Amino acid sequence: MERMTTRFRELVARPGMIVAPACFDPLTARIAAATGFECIALGGYALGAASAISEPLMTMTEVVDAARRITSCVNVPLIVDAATGFGEPLHVMRAVREFEAAGVAAIHIEDQIFPKRAHYHRDYREHTVSAEEMIDKVRFACQARRDPDFAIIARTDTMRTEGYEEGIRRARLYAEAGADLVMLFPNTAEEAARAPRECPVPLVYVNSSGNRVGRPVYPAQELERLGYKINYDAISVTIASFQATSALLRSLKETGLTGLDPTEAIAARKGIEDTIGLEEHYAVEEQTVERQDG
Repeated sequence: MERMTTRFRELVARPGMIVAPACFDPLTARIAAATGFECIALGGYALGAASAISEPLMTMTEVVDAARRITSCVNVPLIVDAATGFGEPLHVMRAVREFEAAGVAAIHIEDQIFPKRAHYHRDYREHTVSAEEMIDKVRFACQARRDPDFAIIARTDTMRTEGYEEGIRRARLYAEAGADLVMLFPNTAEEAARAPRECPVPLVYVNSSGNRVGRPVYPAQELERLGYKINYDAISVTIASFQATSALLRSLKETGLTGLDPTEAIAARKGIEDTIGLEEHYAVEEQTVERQDG
């Protein structure tokens, strides 16, 4: 069976854009895979929100366990938000090996401080480490992998607070240190257009629906035209899930009914059962515990 790390490398090498929606649990991951996405992500914000504790409070073990639950039930490459690598270079090395053992295809590591601060989510206030400290993390992350196809994505959070030029400088340094791809956060449409021309490795653009700083959100086709390799849709699945669940529960609270159309609900329930593979479960039981002797 082809390793997901190898498949991810093949996706990066071939022409065209990779669209990776960030999921937060096995069901949303299965839905994405069933919809036809060839690559998915386990987003830090998405997992932190789904766990109701926020990303900065997630431990490495919690994220690795969440990743393993997803890789065990989908057959597409998974990119995982590994935050800062959960510590210094030695800790980053362990994180790489744990995610690799969990069947993950790639991780992204950011140049924020550890432990992360919740303030990042309020106003995108980046608390970053020096470029030299991050370079060490990237170098030792690359050394730690046992599977050479396991991809290291270096993320720089410096563009908003330290400027576009510093973000590009760091992107180049992280690429020199061995990063296979770089994730960065242009502030404007002009910066977004420039970045792919000024970086030596494939770039990941984070489409962050609902961001409060005016960072552009692009169609995948436009990102491909600009020269990006991955469209990492960070939070749309989480927002849609929150909106739909909130609306349904408000209806139930206020009217006593969910407001679901019965026909559509039956179809949705069947879709859920198909997605999680209940028909295969039924088949096994029919051949064993549900079998009736003639």
